[in-house]
Amino acid sequence: MEHIVTVQEAVTAFAPWMEPTDAELKEIEAEMPVITAEVELLDAQILVLGRPVSELDERRIRRARRRLLAAVCEQTNQVSGVEESA
Repeated sequence: MEHIVTVQEAVTAFAPWMEPTDAELKEIEAEMPVITAEVELLDAQILVLGRPVSELDERRIRRARRRLLAAVCEQTNQVSGVEESA
């Protein structure tokens, strides 16, 4: 018989050495436009789950997809620009 126990490290994950580094925070900050665009798209899709999709809903979802695509393209261009200059 296996016993189920909690993992102490996961419960007390607030130790100072477990904080994100400055480099990790910069990476997260660089990804924020994509994350925000993904959330906006998800919000637009959630709005239409329980009802018929109207023309306005279709436009809202299309705009959110375009914003996400633009954010991903911008991030890709920045990353490839950094790699080329390195």
